[in-house]
Amino acid sequence: MSHEQDDPSYKTLFSAPEVVRDLILGFIPDAWLHGLDYQTLERVSGSYITDDLRDRADDIVWRVKVNEDWVYLYLLIEFQSTVDPWMAVRVMTYVGLLYQDLIKQKQVLKPKQALEERRLPPVLPIVLYNGDGQWTAKTNIADLIPQPPGLPAKYTPHLEYLLIDENQYDVAQLGAMKNLVAAAIRFERPDSAASLMDLIDVLNGWLAGNPELKRIFALWIRAMVRRHSQNRLRSEEHTSELQSQPCIS
Repeated sequence: MSHEQDDPSYKTLFSAPEVVRDLILGFIPDAWLHGLDYQTLERVSGSYITDDLRDRADDIVWRVKVNEDWVYLYLLIEFQSTVDPWMAVRVMTYVGLLYQDLIKQKQVLKPKQALEERRLPPVLPIVLYNGDGQWTAKTNIADLIPQPPGLPAKYTPHLEYLLIDENQYDVAQLGAMKNLVAAAIRFERPDSAASLMDLIDVLNGWLAGNPELKRIFALWIRAMVRRHSQNRLRSEEHTSELQSQPCIS
């Protein structure tokens, strides 16, 4: 599937703060990140107008409160189903656009010192890859630039993104996690129509009492069913069974 085809369903799924929380807690092993209050997650616009009036957009941007002074960590999440060898350049561009927009919106950090000492909030760029092959692109833009001798080496840009490659997790690992993102990955890699139905039952239990999140997952599941019917579950028996079942009751 192309990046453009994946975007709508992924953006719908990650419009839910619970899904963003589970991505961090389940797939990024970092104690400091796990200690943040994800009840404070807030969606941020990821669309910008550059200074030369070109419209640019990254996939998903959230921010989460870091301390009692309402300092934020920004989470920039990109979705990829194919390997882009220049992904590090795209991420650097999006981080720069985000910072430009924060400056325009006066969302910079405001210490008690002089105005000139205001600083920008930290950004964690994440690339979530769901393609079939191994991710081979460099994750740091510095690795795309030959190291020059002398003074120019000092000015080589360094910006790295965090890669979450779904291929690194097997079904057993994912099945052992009570995690919404793990469930979503399992929907992308079913071994049978019956396993999809079982997973839907599990999700129904997890999402009881949360109708909005249940609606979001219903949209995601329908998108995945269409994908499987076109690609992996070719037989008429499996396809008809999937399409006749309600995705989330």
